[in-house]
Amino acid sequence: MAAGKEIRSKIKSVENTRKITRAMEMVAAAKMRKAQERMRHARPYAEKIGHVAAHFSQAHPEYRHPFVVSRGTTKRVGLILVTTDKGLCGGLNTNALRLVLNKLKAWDEQKIEVDVCAVGNKGLGFLQRLGANVASHVTGLGDTPHMERLIGPIQVMLDAYKEGRIDALYLVYSKFVSTMKQEPSITQLLPLNAAEAVEKAQHHWDYIYEPEAHVVVDSLMVRYIEALIYQAVAENLACEQSARMVAMKAASDNAKDVVDELKLVYNKTRQAAITQEISEIVAGAAAV
Repeated sequence: MAAGKEIRSKIKSVENTRKITRAMEMVAAAKMRKAQERMRHARPYAEKIGHVAAHFSQAHPEYRHPFVVSRGTTKRVGLILVTTDKGLCGGLNTNALRLVLNKLKAWDEQKIEVDVCAVGNKGLGFLQRLGANVASHVTGLGDTPHMERLIGPIQVMLDAYKEGRIDALYLVYSKFVSTMKQEPSITQLLPLNAAEAVEKAQHHWDYIYEPEAHVVVDSLMVRYIEALIYQAVAENLACEQSARMVAMKAASDNAKDVVDELKLVYNKTRQAAITQEISEIVAGAAAV
């Protein structure tokens, strides 16, 4: 029964793997609820501060913030890529990285150079293997992102835009649609299309500035970009836990199917061995 012993060993190995995937599925489900709650709380703030920033940029014609001023030609762009630190989350990172790769190819054809900020270990490793110019990065954010960890790498890209070293800034992340669906998304952060944002708003506001307009607008614009990136990171974390839960559930179901198939093969092999032994016994008795 050497074959039967090997099959029993495979069954035990697959059952142990299924226990691990089941545990990971339950952990991801628990983390997913917290991540989705954090993401939903951040969405209204990001949307409202977007409207406020758009109105601020248009309400003071004497002062135009650099984030609103569009450059004539685009020779170099910045890209903030948000991915996960860990794997085992299906095709979540693959879809986002494929979108980035296509965008990089398009920019390369247009002779546009790219500086990249990587948020997450998977994106950082991909960009390093690709040979991209990684200007800044942050990894190991954990299950709860903190703005203090994100400010430094983000500020590198904002300073590059202010100093004119890059002409546009883009953000790539996974957008949460539902537990079963996550979509890779690319958004232009800078220059801010304030006119379009103002048109979407229902009201036009005016402001009294204290102490001065440029101080308030400068501070708000930076907070606006930080809020958008924090929202993207929160969305990506919700996507990560949802994708991992779905992937681990699929792995557990597949492991169950494999165990059932192996048990069927084992029973057939055992039955064949028993039948062969009986045949040998009967043949021996008949010979005697």
